[in-house]
Amino acid sequence: MEERLRWGEVRMVVRASAESTAGAFAAFEEVDPVDTPLHVHEREDELFCALEGEHVVRVGEVEHRIGPGEVVFAPRRVPHSQHRVVPREGRMLVLSAPAGLEGFFRALAAAEEAGTLGPAAYASASSDYGITWLEDAR
Repeated sequence: MEERLRWGEVRMVVRASAESTAGAFAAFEEVDPVDTPLHVHEREDELFCALEGEHVVRVGEVEHRIGPGEVVFAPRRVPHSQHRVVPREGRMLVLSAPAGLEGFFRALAAAEEAGTLGPAAYASASSDYGITWLEDAR
């Protein structure tokens, strides 16, 4: 069962969650692509899977340029970011393990719905889900 979330310029579909995978992993797809600044996850590893378009995924100090069908692994506690070669073009499926990162997205979508999306909402959700931003997060 897919779950559609929206906040700011982000449109995302949660394809798998803790509820559907017994906590093993989550999978989400950006419907309206945006770039993600450099950050670190304390709890999850991520696998970036390019579906359409050209993407640059930075993991640590290495930049990986990937296209459809290619993947990049970003282990937890390693700084990473991703952006499109052509802004707002392309699609990416991201798997995170263990599951839980979808809660961060749900928190931001709830803040959008409540009219409270802003720096405080990002800071709160980031703290709750073990994310440290090394560059400005939207």
